[in-house]
Amino acid sequence: MTDTTVDTTTDDRTAVEFWFDPNCPWAWMTSRWVGEVARHRPLDVTWNVMSLFVLNEGQDIPEEYRERIDKGQVYPRIVTAARLRHGQEIVKPLYDALGEHVHHRQEQDPEQVVPAVLAELGLEADLLEYAWTDEVDAAVRASHQDGIDRVGQDVGTPVIAVEGTAFFGPVISPAPKGQEALDLWDGVVAVAKYPGFFELKRSRTVGPVFDTTA
Repeated sequence: MTDTTVDTTTDDRTAVEFWFDPNCPWAWMTSRWVGEVARHRPLDVTWNVMSLFVLNEGQDIPEEYRERIDKGQVYPRIVTAARLRHGQEIVKPLYDALGEHVHHRQEQDPEQVVPAVLAELGLEADLLEYAWTDEVDAAVRASHQDGIDRVGQDVGTPVIAVEGTAFFGPVISPAPKGQEALDLWDGVVAVAKYPGFFELKRSRTVGPVFDTTA
């Protein structure tokens, strides 16, 4: 029988910032892990967009991937447009809803996903116009750059900052739960706090494993 007991001994609140592109399945997995940790630990998480499109500007990447991130620009844009209108509190619900469609349901057409998500959350339909224009791109780039400035250019999504100490990742699959989630959190935060720690990596042997019951 699985032991679901978790260690919740600390009452100190921890400030966490999380940068994500809604297109990225690995950021989605990591965000589910952070959400699980926040169920058991007092985290104050601020959710911010970054952009795979901006990250890969000027890079030599496969054409198929470039087409996907070009098409996927609409997701950071719509989250940013909603944040500018409704404030920071809308970012996480919107990210959760987009992730349900994009990653769990594997829906590929933003022209169907974005209107459906706006309707689900009761958001104004006129926000759609920001998804397919560059009107909020400056704000997307500013949020993206804030995250990148914390860790440097040679990273991807997600970026996490814990009490001001930022790192890329972790890249995980599937997202752990219960005590496993807390053990991973404590380990990642511990190594990230060491000023001389820069990288720990191994080759991925599985793709994203989505828990559709979360």
